[in-house]
Amino acid sequence: MQTRPAKPNLVLLLILALLVIFCPMAIDIYLPAFPTIAEQFAVSEQQVQQTVAIFMLTVGLGQLIAGPLADKFGRKPVAIVGVSLYAGSALLAYFAPSFEILMVARALQGLGACATFVVAFAIVRDKYGSERSGQMITYLNGIVCFIPAMAPILGAWLTVQFGWRMNFMFLTAFAIVGLLVTLLFFRETRPADSHYQGHILDLRRFKPIIKTPVFLFNSLLCMVAMSAILVYVTLAPGWIITYLGGTVADFTFWFTLNAVLSIVASFITPMYIKRNSQRALRLGVSLLVFSGILMLALSHIETAFALMLPILISALGFALSLGSAAGMALSSFPKQAGTASALLGAMQMSGASMLVFLTQYLGLSTPWLIAFHLLLLAPLWLILMSKKAHTLHPAKT
Repeated sequence: MQTRPAKPNLVLLLILALLVIFCPMAIDIYLPAFPTIAEQFAVSEQQVQQTVAIFMLTVGLGQLIAGPLADKFGRKPVAIVGVSLYAGSALLAYFAPSFEILMVARALQGLGACATFVVAFAIVRDKYGSERSGQMITYLNGIVCFIPAMAPILGAWLTVQFGWRMNFMFLTAFAIVGLLVTLLFFRETRPADSHYQGHILDLRRFKPIIKTPVFLFNSLLCMVAMSAILVYVTLAPGWIITYLGGTVADFTFWFTLNAVLSIVASFITPMYIKRNSQRALRLGVSLLVFSGILMLALSHIETAFALMLPILISALGFALSLGSAAGMALSSFPKQAGTASALLGAMQMSGASMLVFLTQYLGLSTPWLIAFHLLLLAPLWLILMSKKAHTLHPAKT
């Protein structure tokens, strides 16, 4: 098994892309079906939104187990089990006779998605090393950005033509294809000298990782940035359609435009990250903080453009920040890539979800809440602009 940084391999890149899109696909595809699901099960749309929250929670927490399993047994077995669970739970959601069963199915689907997510990050660290991890993660983020653009459109068509349940049948079929690709084409990447000690459920194994200043600083950046993305994804549709009186077409236009800009940014920025990761991160976080300030300045203008202009600017900030920070967070753990990826993923998913959940009690409008999460990066930005940045995020990954 290869442990040295490798050149991009088309088959491996396709497998990585497949593994990382399981999670966003399961979130975005059924967003247009929320009103239909709420009507069928006689629940509110706010309750239907909880199916996203429970999914995100199990995606994050499940990685704390999936990561060590990937270090102990290998990336491929964990990926296979995860994709199989994803398919089975999507099928359960398709046949769900009640809202409670749908919630259970979504929780199980999150556990399946967490395995694919953590395995993808571990593979990146296995194959590309610390020097290229940030670049590859940024490329993968660009691939992931296709999903918010395409999945809701596909989901809307499936819901109108076949009913909301067909969204989950599509996810089942997608997972079966992913399972076959993983079985046939994925070769194990876990380093030959990788070692795992201790019990799988012993959370003390994460202590040395989270106590590493480089990991803690960069993973906190990822977590706060992800919380801003989650606020946007979950609340912007309701703000544009319900509060501002826009149409589904308006929602699709703005989401697609943001996704396209994110894709372009994610495929342009890796070369900049390669030259100087610290400088890329400084620019990225600066853009995110500026976007938060601009969002506040425009908050009195109740139009979709006023909401989306700062979001469009932040697309470049996210592309520069997430790849740089995630790559650096994993850089010190070549033999524990699965465990380190799990902790990073848990902070990104569950940590960001909890942060969003808590701040919703502030009673802020959607623009103010998005701005609040973007401006939570300000203290980390100040550290990044100080001399401490050289120890917390060196210039090159």
